[in-house]
Amino acid sequence: MRNYSFLLLLAVCGACVQPGGKISLANPNTMVVRELYDAFNDHNWTKMADCYKDTAIFLDPSFGLVPVTQTRQQTIEKYTALQKMFPDVRDSVVSIYGEKNHITVEFISSGTSADGKKWQLPICSVFTIEDGKIARDNTYYDQQ
Repeated sequence: MRNYSFLLLLAVCGACVQPGGKISLANPNTMVVRELYDAFNDHNWTKMADCYKDTAIFLDPSFGLVPVTQTRQQTIEKYTALQKMFPDVRDSVVSIYGEKNHITVEFISSGTSADGKKWQLPICSVFTIEDGKIARDNTYYDQQ
């Protein structure tokens, strides 16, 4: 029984670190992304922006079709404005996949508009991590 329990524990832990699998607890880059979503849901925009390098590249429909470079301050301003439009905005992570310095997150963003209408939006983001900070954030969703 003791050996069986040990093998079961080993199998479960091993499943957590398979390349390309769901969240790899052994990948420290995953933790940076987790901190980002925790700060987002706390509406702590400064802490969230600190997850990014001083300047990071964003590919996001809200910025248009081409990547743009944003500073941490610009990131704080963007999400402060978002919170003013949707005071209860939050992200619910569905899954996180990690491979070395690329972390992919599927999540549902939700909130309530000024007219009281609730909304949900499925989103996928691909993060590139360099030196423990997010250097690139490619986010995909349908704007319609």
